[in-house]
Amino acid sequence: MSNQVQPILPLAPVERIIRKAGADRVAEDAGVELAKVLEEYGIEISREAITLAKHAKRTTVKEEDIRLAVARLKRPSFTT
Repeated sequence: MSNQVQPILPLAPVERIIRKAGADRVAEDAGVELAKVLEEYGIEISREAITLAKHAKRTTVKEEDIRLAVARLKRPSFTT
């Protein structure tokens, strides 16, 4: 058994994202790697959003917190 940490995100949807971007085939390790990157970025966004919600004296993270967190992390291409 491998000592590597497996991503939380299911691989099938992650592999579909890669195919949607234009890949004909996707190696399992590519899906695992993208899942890890997406999780890391998701955690980074979530932590910033939690900080914003706490600043607003809320315990609930809202859509606006996520959008503002993405903008604050200087990745505006991820906002719609």
